[in-house]
Amino acid sequence: MSIINYVSKQVAIKIVYYGPGLSGKTTNLRYIYFKLDPSSRGDLVCLETDSERTYFFDLLPVKAGLIGDYKVHFQLMTVPGQIFYAASRKNVLRGADGVVFVADSQIPLLDANLESFDNLRRNLLSLDVDLNAFALVFQYNKRDLDELIPVETFNQLLNPRGLPYVEASAINGVGVFETLKEVAKLTVPAVKENLLGVKAGAEDVAAVESRAQEVLREATQKEVEVEFITPEDEESSQLRKTKLHTVDEVELELDKLSREFLEKPRKPKPS
Repeated sequence: MSIINYVSKQVAIKIVYYGPGLSGKTTNLRYIYFKLDPSSRGDLVCLETDSERTYFFDLLPVKAGLIGDYKVHFQLMTVPGQIFYAASRKNVLRGADGVVFVADSQIPLLDANLESFDNLRRNLLSLDVDLNAFALVFQYNKRDLDELIPVETFNQLLNPRGLPYVEASAINGVGVFETLKEVAKLTVPAVKENLLGVKAGAEDVAAVESRAQEVLREATQKEVEVEFITPEDEESSQLRKTKLHTVDEVELELDKLSREFLEKPRKPKPS
């Protein structure tokens, strides 16, 4: 469920990037982070516990436009990909408005994708969320490599309902903002309907798509190189790190960071 600040007239839409380990979830967020103007996003944050030091979450608020009098932000975050960190993934999913499932297109990782997607379904079910009624976008990542799982196979096994999907190479920025655009088209009208009690129509989807295209055009004008960050490189990467002790503390810290961002005064953009 979206976080709403009725005083400052701001709403945060929570999007979780989900998928198997090393599928490209963090790479997506890092690319978005470095492409956007600093005035349009918050800090990139790493939260780590003793047992999950190398599997981290990212919090990245991105200004998305308006819903009535409300300013809208996306708060993007990842979950640890390893399947045995079920509690962490469930905590991060709590209250999500939408999910981007980042699938690894390499043939040997087909089973890992299927296992991770089933884990997503079960975690949402435990939170009383029906995956079939949830905002979900697929990103078939690493399409720049050889010996890939066909898109048709992905759609048959993961996406038989024909939900939006994007072929991507996140390490090169291909498909990253297109994925964000697709999840915005699903979540923003739904949040508007819940917040204002006004049923979203075609004009709402068109407005969101127009704003997303604008962000995409602005971002593609900026040349950046985003390297894949390994656990060994993490210490020198541009992350703000917070050390925590339990997965429950991770959930509380994410909630705190989300609310703090909506309460911060904003400096006007220089003209």
